[in-house]
Amino acid sequence: MGAKAKLTTTGAAIGPATQLATQLATQLVIQRASRLASIPTDRQLRRWLRAALDAVGQPAELTLRIVNAAEGRNLNSAFRGKDYATNVLTFVYHLPHTSPLMGDVVLCAPVVAREAREQGKTTPDHYAHLVVHGVLHLAGHDHERPREAARMEALEVEILAGLGIADPYRS
Repeated sequence: MGAKAKLTTTGAAIGPATQLATQLATQLVIQRASRLASIPTDRQLRRWLRAALDAVGQPAELTLRIVNAAEGRNLNSAFRGKDYATNVLTFVYHLPHTSPLMGDVVLCAPVVAREAREQGKTTPDHYAHLVVHGVLHLAGHDHERPREAARMEALEVEILAGLGIADPYRS
């Protein structure tokens, strides 16, 4: 059995050689500024990052930073004008339609843990969803308009299904 080609977010097929080249050109840094016990391992986080990057078919220079509530609130206030900690923030540093993708994805550990409890999800599954969500924002996806939101959610569901994780939008 040969390896299957995957579809990128633009619908173009990418084969195993392209996937390997994307992975080799990708630099992932994980930073932990929170000591919450429920934070997944670096191995899990990298697996989810790579699955999302494979789906968009682009190499990346990406830092995933997991923060506490104070840092999450400060970042959200400084960059979005909202005075509360949010679950995920994505900071894009590359120009549109350029490669590699460059940016930071910031997850706020206490918010992610609280949301997982409130939504009846496992904490790792919720982290996986938000990692994928953040990477898709880095790749230019958005959910401001209903059509864009439907496209982004469908891609999230597809990536998560490939990781063995249930649709996060179904209750």
